[in-house]
Amino acid sequence: MQTFSQLGPSEIFFIARRDNPCTSNCRAQLWFTGRLHFRQESFGFRLKNRVEYSARPVPPNLIAAEKEEAKAVLTLFFKKQGLSNSVSVRIINKSDLFIDHLVSRLHSVHKARYLVGRELTTLEIRDSLVPYLEQLHEEHGDLLSDLVVSFPDPPPPPAEDRPVSSPPATVTQPRGLTDSAADTRKLRAVSRVSELDTEGALRPQTLYLLDLGLNLEQIKTITRKFAAFPYYSLEGKIKPVVEFLLDLGIPKSDIPTILCKRPQICGISLTDNLKPTMAFLETLGIDKNQWAKIIYRFPAILTYSRQKLISTVEFLTQTGLSEEQIGKILTRCPNIMSYSVEDKLRPTMEYFKSLNVDVAVLLHRCPQTFGLSIETNLKPVTEFFLEKGYGIDEIGIMISRYGALYTFSLRENLMPKWDYFQTMDYPKSELVKFPQFFGYSLQERIKPRYELVKRSGVRLLLNQVLSLSGVEFEKVVKKKMMKKLVSDHQSSSELL
Repeated sequence: MQTFSQLGPSEIFFIARRDNPCTSNCRAQLWFTGRLHFRQESFGFRLKNRVEYSARPVPPNLIAAEKEEAKAVLTLFFKKQGLSNSVSVRIINKSDLFIDHLVSRLHSVHKARYLVGRELTTLEIRDSLVPYLEQLHEEHGDLLSDLVVSFPDPPPPPAEDRPVSSPPATVTQPRGLTDSAADTRKLRAVSRVSELDTEGALRPQTLYLLDLGLNLEQIKTITRKFAAFPYYSLEGKIKPVVEFLLDLGIPKSDIPTILCKRPQICGISLTDNLKPTMAFLETLGIDKNQWAKIIYRFPAILTYSRQKLISTVEFLTQTGLSEEQIGKILTRCPNIMSYSVEDKLRPTMEYFKSLNVDVAVLLHRCPQTFGLSIETNLKPVTEFFLEKGYGIDEIGIMISRYGALYTFSLRENLMPKWDYFQTMDYPKSELVKFPQFFGYSLQERIKPRYELVKRSGVRLLLNQVLSLSGVEFEKVVKKKMMKKLVSDHQSSSELL
């Protein structure tokens, strides 16, 4: 019998019977690569795969990290197919052998990298696995989730193909049992954070993070969200990225916030991903002198694939924005890159177009508006102003003049300020001219200034009441009062 070390690349066929309990155990250690093909036969299914074996050992901590990365990619893939987060997690918890398969595929596709001891980055792992998952989804459709769970056995046949006389037994699992595997992995990763060596010291990674200003609980919180983090190499991944961020001018005190927001940034290669991504974004108009602020606000922008960045920029260009304007938007509001073009940006654009809003102007003035929910945030505000007697065109003008209008809470901001506006001696058309009214504090700006104007007996435009500085506001009020006194005096003289 040949040993595994004697096996070279070859075509191996397995007869996979669902009633064979040792099947999965027999194949758990094999590195599968290539495509999966299932063909039903009278005695079972034939599973064809190309198997490769590498004699070079891979460190266990690297394997563990890559498994967590593969789980993250698979979870995101299922969510993009329309599955909820809870369903996706349940599938992942039952797919240990398929996760092993994905990791082995990485080792086969990038075997030259492993031979020289070079680790894959987060983006490289994603770029390797997503096309493969898409290929499997195209081939197996909705059965992909069953394939993932049953791997390496073939998925069970669809319900309509099962014999009516022998329906599958329904097994009810206790609540919480399906999440136990994920919980165990998280607990193992979290415990690694505070593990002590033989001399009673914490791991070098943990000590380094503590020195940066994170505390143990913060590191554990990061690990609960991203279980691969404690397995990252200190010298190979974490320290080079942190030092690079410091060189960009990011204060050391900001590093903990960045790592808490996006720990995956430490899994990205500086030379292959981070620096090229930054250079690419600079060609799109991002101000390279603002990188420290941009990364602090939204570090995830450096972890997105080139294709995602390009698709977002292409959308912004289609709205009529210039390269310079796009650069300013990305600098001020980098998180716009996190919005899905088809699920978020384009539907929001169409909604505002229905209100006769210049979308390019709105994007340039208030890009964060495009991160709001149409049903939860936008439509209720539109309906609110329609109920108050404003027309669609007037609402469109208000949004165009003040893009942040739709970012305010309906109950906590718009409603109370509208109620107070009703007591002010202004026509409602004044809000079309000056919708910025809703951006000022009711208690600290609107009420005190308007009450002063009333006591003074003068009349100012709503814009003058609120937009002027304190000094300028007082000057205008005094000037209006003097004019009123002169006018009243002249009127009295004429009567005499």
